[in-house]
Amino acid sequence: MSDSVSPSAADLATDGWGTRSRRRLVVEVLIVLGLSLGQSAVYSVVQLIDKLTRAPLAHGTSTLNAVRSIREYFDLTYQLLDIFFAVVPVFLVFYLLAVPGRSTFRRLGLDLRHPVRDGLGALGLLVVIGVPSLGLYAAGRALGVTTQIIPSALHSYWWTIPILVISAIREGVLEETIMVGYLLDRFDKLRLGPIAAALVSSLIRGSYHLYQGFGPFVGNFLMGLLFCWVYKKFGRLAPLVIAHALVDIAAFTLGPALGFG
Repeated sequence: MSDSVSPSAADLATDGWGTRSRRRLVVEVLIVLGLSLGQSAVYSVVQLIDKLTRAPLAHGTSTLNAVRSIREYFDLTYQLLDIFFAVVPVFLVFYLLAVPGRSTFRRLGLDLRHPVRDGLGALGLLVVIGVPSLGLYAAGRALGVTTQIIPSALHSYWWTIPILVISAIREGVLEETIMVGYLLDRFDKLRLGPIAAALVSSLIRGSYHLYQGFGPFVGNFLMGLLFCWVYKKFGRLAPLVIAHALVDIAAFTLGPALGFG
């Protein structure tokens, strides 16, 4: 007599390639986070404690795009390597989410089926998250709970702006693919409710910005909640990735004009 699996258990345990127990899914999530943004969250908490025990946060600085070498082309090489290896976990996530016969890009809403709608949605999100982010940063600085953020400390080379743009796109792809597309999928399979899933994802998102202070933590937590809601409602990551990338492009390339640095 062959073993059988009830439909409810199958919904929990299968990902299209074979069975996955609840424990295996939890371990998988922890490994993905440990190789990517979960690792960043741990470092960020330690960096925050380090800064708090040195001086008031208002006296601290956080550099987002730092020089890797004083020699131009070695610096460029290091910047490109940083970008490449940072997105390797994204490829891992695509592999883990793959289902035979179905496009992972279409499943996550990272295809080109709705360019106009995705573009308009991204612009709407840009307005919703962009202006409040500047306000939270200014408020955090005024309250002394946010470090001075230096979006870029790179020297002015011919490749500086392209690298900053690519870095911004990397951040959008990395964060939204893992924190929204991947985590919400896995949390759903683990039978975590949508509100709890959004809260956990957003807390992790806020945590890996803690090295910048408490203002960015709150801002990114709220951004995470909004992005999770938009993704659950429309099922597309593209507007989130575009909006995130545009915000970072503006911050990285126009930092001083926007009040950073």
